[in-house]
Amino acid sequence: MASMIHLLRGIYILTPRNMTIAAGMYNSLLKINQPAILIETLNAYRLKEKLPSNLGKYTSPIGEIEILKTGNDLTIITYGATVEIVLKASELLLKKKIDVEIIDVQSLIPFDKSKLIKESIKKTNKLLIVDEDMPGGASAYILQQLLDYQKVFNLLDSEPKLLSAREHRPPYGTDGDYFSKPNINDVFEIAYELMNEFNPKKYPDLN
Repeated sequence: MASMIHLLRGIYILTPRNMTIAAGMYNSLLKINQPAILIETLNAYRLKEKLPSNLGKYTSPIGEIEILKTGNDLTIITYGATVEIVLKASELLLKKKIDVEIIDVQSLIPFDKSKLIKESIKKTNKLLIVDEDMPGGASAYILQQLLDYQKVFNLLDSEPKLLSAREHRPPYGTDGDYFSKPNINDVFEIAYELMNEFNPKKYPDLN
């Protein structure tokens, strides 16, 4: 992802979390005649989705985020394959009385044209970015966009956290994914650490 973001500026880089949104994005691109690279998530081929009745006309907005879950404690930004992981981790966090807001950016270029992520951070004052790219890749790009163009630094009560893949080539298979890319436990632990730092009495150490 990092190489595409930096080498292909001027071309849209789209990251739908499922194939329904991907189909809508293809239709949107045909309407505006805009060159783009659309990253189809491999895990999305395993998801069962409701087929839109207007598949040939259905469109998905480009450059707009989607808030998948509202919350007041922590903003988690993600996209593509890690969306399902973050959603599942949010269920574990809720058992610890941590109510996270989950945002799917959907599009890296253009990025959050309406600047709605800033409104979420105004509410939670805490930020975690999750993706399966290498460290310094798409998650770093997202943070740069938020700091430079949405001016979120002064809204943060704690250091923003980035959770990405390990710094090596991922091994083959589901087990390899679990150990080399962000998993549910990784998301839970980092989110809980942020809340523990913010309020250690309410969220004591898990050890």
